[in-house]
Amino acid sequence: MSIDRRRIRVKAMLVAPNTGGTAHAVSLNAPTLENPRGYHRLIGGSVEFGETHRAAVKREVSEELSAAICNLRYLGVVENIFQIDGETGHEIVFVYTGHLDPEPAVMDATLTESDGSVVPVVWRRFDDSDEQLPIYPAEVMRLLETSAE
Repeated sequence: MSIDRRRIRVKAMLVAPNTGGTAHAVSLNAPTLENPRGYHRLIGGSVEFGETHRAAVKREVSEELSAAICNLRYLGVVENIFQIDGETGHEIVFVYTGHLDPEPAVMDATLTESDGSVVPVVWRRFDDSDEQLPIYPAEVMRLLETSAE
């Protein structure tokens, strides 16, 4: 399914920490022109017409991971303008935090996208200064820092 990137998309995504609070679940996405080694992306997806962003993040997590979210808390909104395979994308992302139930496995976890593709899920450390892959939306990490203050 082709994505029309000429429109601003509204997303709802989740920062989903592990039980120890040391890492959070992200999808591991395939290489692109801009990220030849791949990239990490928060769990979540598009808000559908007539749906609230809170309902969207719950639905996306249920559909993609067959999980529920415990202690769901709204963190804020970020604007994400990006390049993917040479094409500009633009998203407004409502960001939440909460624990997944059940929590994805440490190894070999996956999620299923709306188009049926299966994407690996990995645990990215919060202290990610040595991480080689970028995370998107990148502004989320700053949002996390300000919410902890």
